[in-house]
Amino acid sequence: MVVVILKDDERLDYLLAENLRIIQSPSVFAFSLDAVLLARFVYVPIQKGNIIDLCSGNGVIPLFLSARTKGNIIGVEIQERLYDMAVRSVEYNSLQERLQMIHGDIKEMPKQLGYGKYDVVTCNPPYFTTPSTEEINPNEHLAIARHEILCTLEDAVKASSHLVRQGGKVAFVHRPGRLMDIITIMRQYRLEPKRIQFVYPKQGKEANTLLIEAIKDGSPDLKILPPLFVYNEEGEYTEDIKKILYGE
Repeated sequence: MVVVILKDDERLDYLLAENLRIIQSPSVFAFSLDAVLLARFVYVPIQKGNIIDLCSGNGVIPLFLSARTKGNIIGVEIQERLYDMAVRSVEYNSLQERLQMIHGDIKEMPKQLGYGKYDVVTCNPPYFTTPSTEEINPNEHLAIARHEILCTLEDAVKASSHLVRQGGKVAFVHRPGRLMDIITIMRQYRLEPKRIQFVYPKQGKEANTLLIEAIKDGSPDLKILPPLFVYNEEGEYTEDIKKILYGE
């Protein structure tokens, strides 16, 4: 049994459907449903392949993907504190042989790791353009995760395009309000959007999450998938979300 060392206010949480554990911290970083949805939405080769996740936070998407593929997975995180949490989670789950975390800037990764080397790139980037200093979260870790302080949407798309091979897939989770920006920037960097899914808090509400997958140098043909609802009328998770979170 691997012993895990928890620091400060960290806790060890379950990823139930995957039968894994992850180190989280309420004051530094705890993953949201968005990460879970992206890890389930993206196409991944089952037996082999090279996958890279950008803006990895505490490594949640690489951990989720490890249950879906036997391929090699890399996670990249710029914040040392989050990177450290991710490394310890990988070790705790004994996944070091095929899951590697890198502490670094996603903008440097194509130069550092090589161009066109990856079959799949995933990214859960900061959603919000950087506001005035008064509006930014005083918690530096949360501010960097949520606002485009160290990485813009274009930075993330550009890095993804450079890392993925021709015909490879790039998947993002973002806010619906940035849909036109995402499509415009993806096309600018030779990524052709192929699948989109909107996620709604419940029936009758506006979508608040967008999942999008593109193919490098793909031909134009966009599929809009059926909507995904998070809560039912009783305020409980829908059957779709239960399956994603807790397994069949």
